[in-house]
Amino acid sequence: MSALLRLALTKGRLEAKTRALLQAAGTDVSPLLDTGRRLTHQLPDAGVEVVLAKAPDVITYVENGACELGVVGKDTILEQGRSFYEVLDLGFGACRFALAVREGDDFFGTFRHRRVATKYPRVAAEYLAGRGLDVEIIKIEGSVELAPILGLSDAIVDIVETGDTLRANGLVAIEDICPISARLIVNVAAMKMKKSAVQGFIELCRRGLEGQA
Repeated sequence: MSALLRLALTKGRLEAKTRALLQAAGTDVSPLLDTGRRLTHQLPDAGVEVVLAKAPDVITYVENGACELGVVGKDTILEQGRSFYEVLDLGFGACRFALAVREGDDFFGTFRHRRVATKYPRVAAEYLAGRGLDVEIIKIEGSVELAPILGLSDAIVDIVETGDTLRANGLVAIEDICPISARLIVNVAAMKMKKSAVQGFIELCRRGLEGQA
Protein backbone atom coordinates (compact mmCIF):
# COMPACT_ATOMS: atom_id res chain seq x y z
CA MET A 1 0.00 0.00 0.00
CA SER A 2 1.30 3.43 -0.87
CA ALA A 3 2.03 5.90 1.92
CA LEU A 4 -1.02 7.65 3.31
CA LEU A 5 -1.48 11.37 2.88
CA ARG A 6 -1.79 13.31 6.11
CA LEU A 7 -5.06 15.20 6.59
CA ALA A 8 -5.04 17.89 9.30
CA LEU A 9 -8.53 18.15 10.71
CA THR A 10 -9.98 20.77 13.02
CA LYS A 11 -11.20 19.09 16.20
CA GLY A 12 -14.85 19.31 17.21
CA ARG A 13 -17.74 20.07 14.87
CA LEU A 14 -15.67 20.15 11.68
CA GLU A 15 -14.16 16.80 12.67
CA ALA A 16 -17.63 15.26 13.00
CA LYS A 17 -18.86 16.80 9.74
CA THR A 18 -15.78 15.61 7.84
CA ARG A 19 -16.23 12.13 9.26
CA ALA A 20 -19.82 12.11 8.01
CA LEU A 21 -18.66 13.35 4.59
CA LEU A 22 -16.10 10.56 4.25
CA GLN A 23 -18.62 7.99 5.45
CA ALA A 24 -21.07 9.19 2.78
CA ALA A 25 -18.33 8.51 0.23
CA GLY A 26 -18.08 4.89 1.41
CA THR A 27 -15.09 5.24 3.73
CA ASP A 28 -14.73 3.17 6.90
CA VAL A 29 -14.47 5.92 9.52
CA SER A 30 -14.60 3.69 12.60
CA PRO A 31 -11.07 4.76 13.74
CA LEU A 32 -12.51 8.27 14.23
CA LEU A 33 -15.53 7.21 16.30
CA ASP A 34 -13.62 6.73 19.55
CA THR A 35 -10.42 8.74 19.27
CA GLY A 36 -9.57 8.82 22.98
CA ARG A 37 -6.35 10.72 23.55
CA ARG A 38 -4.79 9.73 20.23
CA LEU A 39 -4.20 12.59 17.82
CA THR A 40 -3.53 10.56 14.65
CA HIS A 41 -5.83 7.98 13.10
CA GLN A 42 -5.43 6.03 9.86
CA LEU A 43 -8.25 5.78 7.32
CA PRO A 44 -6.82 3.45 4.65
CA ASP A 45 -10.06 3.50 2.61
CA ALA A 46 -9.61 7.24 2.12
CA GLY A 47 -5.84 7.08 1.69
CA VAL A 48 -5.22 9.42 4.62
CA GLU A 49 -3.91 9.56 8.14
CA VAL A 50 -6.04 12.04 10.06
CA VAL A 51 -4.21 14.48 12.34
CA LEU A 52 -6.50 16.20 14.87
CA ALA A 53 -5.48 19.79 15.59
CA LYS A 54 -6.73 23.26 16.45
CA ALA A 55 -7.86 25.36 13.51
CA PRO A 56 -4.85 27.72 13.29
CA ASP A 57 -2.50 24.73 13.52
CA VAL A 58 -4.22 23.03 10.57
CA ILE A 59 -3.04 25.85 8.34
CA THR A 60 0.45 25.78 9.86
CA TYR A 61 0.80 22.02 9.27
CA VAL A 62 -0.43 22.25 5.67
CA GLU A 63 1.55 25.34 4.77
CA ASN A 64 4.80 23.84 6.07
CA GLY A 65 4.27 20.41 4.53
CA ALA A 66 3.77 18.42 7.72
CA CYS A 67 0.34 17.54 6.29
CA GLU A 68 -0.59 17.45 2.64
CA LEU A 69 -4.27 18.21 3.23
CA GLY A 70 -6.40 20.11 5.73
CA VAL A 71 -10.01 20.88 6.58
CA VAL A 72 -10.49 24.28 8.19
CA GLY A 73 -13.05 27.06 8.33
CA LYS A 74 -12.92 29.95 5.89
CA ASP A 75 -12.78 32.26 8.92
CA THR A 76 -9.37 30.87 9.87
CA ILE A 77 -8.19 31.06 6.26
CA LEU A 78 -9.19 34.73 5.97
CA GLU A 79 -7.53 35.64 9.25
CA GLN A 80 -4.40 33.52 9.00
CA GLY A 81 -4.15 31.99 5.53
CA ARG A 82 -0.94 32.36 3.62
CA SER A 83 0.45 29.90 1.07
CA PHE A 84 -1.63 26.87 0.09
CA TYR A 85 -4.37 25.88 -2.35
CA GLU A 86 -8.01 26.18 -1.32
CA VAL A 87 -9.54 23.49 -3.51
CA LEU A 88 -13.04 22.67 -2.31
CA ASP A 89 -15.90 24.30 -0.42
CA LEU A 90 -17.23 21.49 1.78
CA GLY A 91 -20.39 23.42 2.59
CA PHE A 92 -20.70 22.54 6.26
CA GLY A 93 -19.95 24.82 9.20
CA ALA A 94 -21.86 27.53 7.37
CA CYS A 95 -22.12 30.92 9.06
CA ARG A 96 -20.99 34.47 8.31
CA PHE A 97 -18.77 37.30 9.44
CA ALA A 98 -20.85 40.30 10.52
CA LEU A 99 -20.51 43.74 12.05
CA ALA A 100 -22.70 44.07 15.15
CA VAL A 101 -23.55 46.92 17.52
CA ARG A 102 -25.74 47.56 20.53
CA GLU A 103 -29.34 47.70 19.38
CA GLY A 104 -30.23 51.25 18.41
CA ASP A 105 -26.63 52.47 17.96
CA ASP A 106 -25.74 54.30 14.72
CA PHE A 107 -22.25 53.06 13.91
CA PHE A 108 -21.98 54.58 10.44
CA GLY A 109 -23.69 57.89 11.18
CA THR A 110 -21.06 59.35 13.49
CA PHE A 111 -17.72 61.00 12.84
CA ARG A 112 -16.32 60.41 16.31
CA HIS A 113 -13.51 57.96 16.94
CA ARG A 114 -14.84 54.41 16.83
CA ARG A 115 -13.46 51.19 18.26
CA VAL A 116 -14.24 47.68 17.02
CA ALA A 117 -13.52 44.57 19.08
CA THR A 118 -12.89 41.22 17.41
CA LYS A 119 -11.09 37.90 17.52
CA TYR A 120 -10.26 38.49 13.85
CA PRO A 121 -8.28 41.75 13.57
CA ARG A 122 -7.09 41.09 10.02
CA VAL A 123 -10.60 40.42 8.72
CA ALA A 124 -12.00 43.42 10.59
CA ALA A 125 -9.27 45.81 9.47
CA GLU A 126 -9.58 44.85 5.78
CA TYR A 127 -13.36 45.09 5.84
CA LEU A 128 -13.46 48.47 7.61
CA ALA A 129 -10.72 49.90 5.40
CA GLY A 130 -12.76 48.79 2.38
CA ARG A 131 -15.69 50.76 3.78
CA GLY A 132 -13.43 53.81 4.07
CA LEU A 133 -13.58 53.81 7.86
CA ASP A 134 -10.62 54.70 10.07
CA VAL A 135 -11.29 52.86 13.32
CA GLU A 136 -9.31 51.35 16.18
CA ILE A 137 -9.24 47.53 16.24
CA ILE A 138 -9.16 45.87 19.66
CA LYS A 139 -8.18 42.18 19.78
CA ILE A 140 -10.34 40.08 22.11
CA GLU A 141 -9.66 36.43 22.95
CA GLY A 142 -12.84 35.53 24.84
CA SER A 143 -16.50 36.46 24.45
CA VAL A 144 -16.30 39.44 22.12
CA GLU A 145 -19.94 40.39 22.86
CA LEU A 146 -18.77 41.76 26.21
CA ALA A 147 -16.77 44.58 24.63
CA PRO A 148 -19.69 46.86 23.67
CA ILE A 149 -21.60 45.92 26.83
CA LEU A 150 -18.67 47.13 28.95
CA GLY A 151 -18.11 50.21 26.79
CA LEU A 152 -14.78 48.96 25.46
CA SER A 153 -15.91 49.16 21.84
CA ASP A 154 -18.62 50.64 19.65
CA ALA A 155 -19.04 47.48 17.61
CA ILE A 156 -17.75 43.96 17.09
CA VAL A 157 -16.78 41.88 14.09
CA ASP A 158 -17.51 38.23 14.75
CA ILE A 159 -18.84 34.98 13.38
CA VAL A 160 -22.63 34.82 13.41
CA GLU A 161 -24.64 31.65 12.87
CA THR A 162 -28.15 32.11 14.25
CA GLY A 163 -27.74 35.52 15.93
CA ASP A 164 -29.06 34.13 19.23
CA THR A 165 -25.93 35.10 21.19
CA LEU A 166 -26.08 38.64 19.82
CA ARG A 167 -29.74 39.05 20.73
CA ALA A 168 -29.18 37.61 24.20
CA ASN A 169 -26.63 40.36 24.83
CA GLY A 170 -28.57 43.27 23.32
CA LEU A 171 -26.61 43.34 20.07
CA VAL A 172 -27.73 43.28 16.45
CA ALA A 173 -25.85 42.54 13.21
CA ILE A 174 -26.01 45.60 10.95
CA GLU A 175 -23.90 44.41 8.03
CA ASP A 176 -22.75 41.03 6.73
CA ILE A 177 -19.10 40.88 5.70
CA CYS A 178 -18.80 37.49 3.99
CA PRO A 179 -20.10 33.91 4.19
CA ILE A 180 -18.03 31.20 5.88
CA SER A 181 -17.89 27.42 5.54
CA ALA A 182 -15.36 24.60 5.84
CA ARG A 183 -12.77 24.33 3.08
CA LEU A 184 -10.35 21.62 1.91
CA ILE A 185 -6.84 23.02 1.55
CA VAL A 186 -3.75 21.45 -0.03
CA ASN A 187 -0.02 22.00 0.45
CA VAL A 188 1.51 23.68 -2.61
CA ALA A 189 4.32 21.15 -3.09
CA ALA A 190 2.01 18.17 -2.49
CA MET A 191 -0.31 19.34 -5.24
CA LYS A 192 2.59 18.84 -7.66
CA MET A 193 4.56 15.96 -6.15
CA LYS A 194 1.58 13.85 -5.00
CA LYS A 195 -0.97 15.06 -7.51
CA SER A 196 -2.63 11.70 -8.18
CA ALA A 197 -3.20 10.90 -4.49
CA VAL A 198 -4.35 14.45 -3.74
CA GLN A 199 -6.78 14.48 -6.65
CA GLY A 200 -8.07 11.11 -5.53
CA PHE A 201 -8.93 12.48 -2.11
CA ILE A 202 -10.56 15.57 -3.61
CA GLU A 203 -12.76 13.31 -5.75
CA LEU A 204 -13.59 11.23 -2.67
CA CYS A 205 -14.81 14.39 -0.93
CA ARG A 206 -16.86 15.33 -3.97
CA ARG A 207 -18.52 11.91 -3.90
CA GLY A 208 -19.27 12.43 -0.24
CA LEU A 209 -20.92 15.77 -0.99
CA GLU A 210 -23.03 14.15 -3.69
CA GLY A 211 -23.95 11.33 -1.30
CA GLN A 212 -25.15 13.85 1.27
CA ALA A 213 -27.15 15.91 -1.23
